Amino acid sequence: MLEVAGLKVFHGPIEAVHGIDLAVGQGTCVSLLGPNGAGKTSTLGAIVGSVRHEGAIRLDGRDLGRMAIEDRFREGIALCPEGRRIFNNLSVHDNLRMGAATRRDAKGVAADIDDWFARFPILGERRDQSAGTLSGGEQQMLAIARALLSRPRILLLDEPSLGLAPLIIRQVFELIAELRRDGMTILLVEQNASAAVEVSDRVYVMANGVIRRAGAAAEFGDGSGLMDELTGVHA
Repeated sequence: MLEVAGLKVFHGPIEAVHGIDLAVGQGTCVSLLGPNGAGKTSTLGAIVGSVRHEGAIRLDGRDLGRMAIEDRFREGIALCPEGRRIFNNLSVHDNLRMGAATRRDAKGVAADIDDWFARFPILGERRDQSAGTLSGGEQQMLAIARALLSRPRILLLDEPSLGLAPLIIRQVFELIAELRRDGMTILLVEQNASAAVEVSDRVYVMANGVIRRAGAAAEFGDGSGLMDELTGVHA
């Protein structure tokens, strides 16, 4: 599905990611774990084309490297960014419609929105409210639903647990697990190692712009000691 090879990412003159390789198979959830500053978000930025990069990025064998951002999204990539970045002044319903902006099947869009309202009744109850009035957890669910309204082939999730209470984090990861069971292909960037490992098929550990460790999720146990390891590597 997604293959990244020899990826370098640049912020001005600074090389933030140093030639990494990773792969996400069809219908799998792959986690990219690491501390702040590891290069995880920069890697997602390269995949969607929002930062300067070198190396190969392929989706089902198709080279994305020279494509504009909008063309990469048309190829079937969806991003749920760090911090959610919902449209605070738009209604919940209109936020969801924004996620389907490239679709032309109005009935299908309406049905998908109704499905999300059925899955998360609180969003349905507040469909006409400004999205900025939602709680952090509700906004995260809205952001994920908005990304999925494009019916992507692969979903990129950037720190979906950031700033959320433990109960809400569990709900977010229950949703990720459900999406995985439904066959959605997911690349998950996270610092919450235990939660991420539990829903993943494969894990990459990143620090200082390089992949330090990679393997099947089962090799990482419950992930409980991984954050200490990551912090140690980062230091």
